[in-house]
Amino acid sequence: MDLDIVSLAPLAVLLPILGAALAFVLVRRPKAQIATTVTTITLTLLLECLLLAATWDTGAVAVFLGGWEAPWGITMVVDRFSALMLVVSSAIVLAVLIYASAQGITDQDQGGPVSIFHPTFLILVAGVSNAFLAGDLFNLYVGFEILLTASYVLLTLGGTGPRIRAGVTYVVVSVISSVLFLIAIAMIYGATGTINMADVAVKIAELDPDVQMVLHVMLLVGFGIKAAVFPLSFWLPDSYPTAPAPVTAVFAGLLTKVGVYAIIRTETLLFPGDRVNSLLLWVALLTMIVGILGALAQNDIKRVLSFTLVSHIGFMIFGVAMASVLGLGATVFYVVHHITVQTGLFLVTGLIEQRAGSANIDRLGGMAKISPLIAILFFIPAMNLGGIPPFSGFLAKIGLIQAGVGADHGMAWALVAASVVTSLLTLLVMVRVWTRSFWRRVEDVEHPPAKLVLALEETEARRAGRSARAVAVETQTKTATHAGTKVLTKTQTKTQIKTPTKIAKGPARGMVYPTIGLVAFGLAFTVFAGPLYAFSDRAATDMLLRTPYIEAVLGPEAAAQAERDLGGLEERGIHVPDQDNSGPGVLDSIPGDSEGHDVGDSTEGGQP
Repeated sequence: MDLDIVSLAPLAVLLPILGAALAFVLVRRPKAQIATTVTTITLTLLLECLLLAATWDTGAVAVFLGGWEAPWGITMVVDRFSALMLVVSSAIVLAVLIYASAQGITDQDQGGPVSIFHPTFLILVAGVSNAFLAGDLFNLYVGFEILLTASYVLLTLGGTGPRIRAGVTYVVVSVISSVLFLIAIAMIYGATGTINMADVAVKIAELDPDVQMVLHVMLLVGFGIKAAVFPLSFWLPDSYPTAPAPVTAVFAGLLTKVGVYAIIRTETLLFPGDRVNSLLLWVALLTMIVGILGALAQNDIKRVLSFTLVSHIGFMIFGVAMASVLGLGATVFYVVHHITVQTGLFLVTGLIEQRAGSANIDRLGGMAKISPLIAILFFIPAMNLGGIPPFSGFLAKIGLIQAGVGADHGMAWALVAASVVTSLLTLLVMVRVWTRSFWRRVEDVEHPPAKLVLALEETEARRAGRSARAVAVETQTKTATHAGTKVLTKTQTKTQIKTPTKIAKGPARGMVYPTIGLVAFGLAFTVFAGPLYAFSDRAATDMLLRTPYIEAVLGPEAAAQAERDLGGLEERGIHVPDQDNSGPGVLDSIPGDSEGHDVGDSTEGGQP
């Protein structure tokens, strides 16, 4: 591998921080600020694509900041999973940033501090990248705290009452999660003398099993709050929908996945085996069911999507609980698929709000007639989320179902059944939203927004060759008549037509283009599902073996010790994936890389 490329990994964190500082300086020059932010994210994405290419065949590599080797210094680790997450997260962040810049974020009439959005957004990106690259627990904690600070600012952007309340709820819940995580870090350091994750993975095996379980559960609860798993997901549906569409999109699509990433990393690296798998299966089951039932009861598209987000976190936990290559590989694929699809749906919801003036499905109708493009942009990711073949959502769920069937025990079969039911209910929810918002006639809506009525009138006027401005005046005149106010005279109407009149404006092109790009990006996961799924399986293999990660950080002796520790778990009755036999959960069932190396070979990875 070209280690010079991987040695640049810290720039994935540093570039957004430097970009944020420059964006603050350019606070009075909005165009320059936008250009700076977009350029920063683009450069970060290009760097992360190089990191993904570098780890594609050879696996994990550690970078030691300041030349201080592990476990003493700060370590960043780039492996297949983290590199994939970096690329996907930066890609959707770039799309959201362009969308938000075109929207003007929080809309000028709400008094939102547009100037602070861009630097805060870059700080958020730095926190996400730091969390994905962190090789020690405290650095992971720092990443979460950066996320928390930036998230609060973005969530309360505009200072409206609902946003402030949502921000306070979000902060309180996040602080509880962070405190649990920090206490767990202190306890781990006290018990093992280290917080480097590779070093902890080796030394934690020497601890009493009861102590291990306490540490395990504390980390699981802390990360579970951030991932919004049941019963720790109560905060999410009330917090996310209050923010502007681009903020909600990046929160829903990405931030919960950072929590899922932390669960996957600690479950495979620090606590391998099936010691809490039964608990995780129950959590996955309840998260699926409670989330989708909540979605069925909503009439606001943002809240519907927030509850489906919770529900689909359950699918990811299901794959983690399988502790097999098949299950974990499907989870990796599902995570990156869901980041793209969920973000895209929230951006389309923002387009609906811009065009119709509301996201309440009880007040919407005729959107397919008003904007066929928005209808298509919503329909494609909605069907993908519902798991309709041949979309990537279907492929990810099939992988999880195969893992559950191969596990051959009752609870796994229950999760298989729950997955099928949840997928069908998700499809039902998405079809309900689409038919009522896009297919239903506006005439059948009891109290449609004035903006929606005006948009429909203008659409019909364009088709009839009439002036949209004249239709706007006619619509305003009708509205005044129904309201019992003075109706414009013929002369006044002619005068008004000649003067600027409020016309129902659709979303700016700068909002539509990134949404199209994001929907296309989601479709690419379907087109290139074969190589991406194979890569996900290889990433899962690395994580379940642990040796590539540990060897990259600590060297071959520590990796060999970690491999012996897996054998010790079997003696204590803790099942670990079989490395010899074929079938689900097999660590050597994935083909070697393009250079002929076995992906399970401990020579994968290395130290620069």
